[in-house]
Amino acid sequence: MAAKFLIDTSVVIKYLKEILPAEGNSLLDNILDEESNISFITEIELLAWNLPHDIDLDVYKLFIDNSNVIGIYSSIISKTIEIRKTHNIKLPDAIIAATALVNNMTLVADNDKDFKKVTELKYINPSKLIS
Repeated sequence: MAAKFLIDTSVVIKYLKEILPAEGNSLLDNILDEESNISFITEIELLAWNLPHDIDLDVYKLFIDNSNVIGIYSSIISKTIEIRKTHNIKLPDAIIAATALVNNMTLVADNDKDFKKVTELKYINPSKLIS
């Protein structure tokens, strides 16, 4: 798999809880066999939730530790501003979309409502893959 992927928070959670459909789970397995890329937003979202069990937090921390966490820099900020001015999506989602665009990555997420608005974004929803 030569393409680079950025994995969104909800997909990380569904993957780790093993609730993605088989096709989506297989896609994530293939992506993660090569490289795990997440935004710093995903790191924050994963660690900020009050989870019922410490074990869940440990699993999230391990996933983050084994991922390339992409931070914020000026080109992502500029692209985020452009996306926010053009599309009506929340700031965290705009940052994640901008991160994928600036780094020429395909976003793996299941938020069609917001991410499909950003038409230049390469986007895959692993919950809706059909074999």
